[in-house]
Amino acid sequence: MRMRLLGMKWLVPLAAVLMIVAACESTPDDAAATSGDGDATQTASSSSDDSGAAVDSSSMDSDVSTADVSAPIPGTQEDLVQNVGDRVFFNYDSAVLTPEGRRTLERQAEWLRLFPELNITIEGHCDERGTREYNLALGERRATAARDYLIAFGMNSSRLRTTSYGKERPYALGHNEESWSLNRRSVTVVN
Repeated sequence: MRMRLLGMKWLVPLAAVLMIVAACESTPDDAAATSGDGDATQTASSSSDDSGAAVDSSSMDSDVSTADVSAPIPGTQEDLVQNVGDRVFFNYDSAVLTPEGRRTLERQAEWLRLFPELNITIEGHCDERGTREYNLALGERRATAARDYLIAFGMNSSRLRTTSYGKERPYALGHNEESWSLNRRSVTVVN
């Protein structure tokens, strides 16, 4: 008899939980409401406003769904990096622009024409080899080469500033050619 009462002890809470779950169940949103004769009077894709006119809610959401929320804000550093490129790479112990570097600077000049209110700083960087003083001078030559190319491509010099970090701010922290090649660069920064 006692075993039978223990089994009943769990039955009451279980029944209560089942009633709560059943009360929370709702009908799907896309189900159509019907009148007594079986004709659909309204569907989930349309609703009526206060005047009784049907409003198509699927057309209201179309503008929001086509917006790309991951796209960077135009005229920002992120926009420059993602859509144009902010880095120009150099060969070892050189401040001579490569053909790829010139193409990047040309795209930067076109982008800067779209945002005439922006000013930029061109940073010159070097790999870890060489003395601090030598790399500061080489970084300045690299930044100046990028600046001069932008000026030759039509940019106003008053919008362009240069600085050199030499080997003080490496991008890649390795001691091999792959890391060194990533550190021999100029970087365009939106002010």
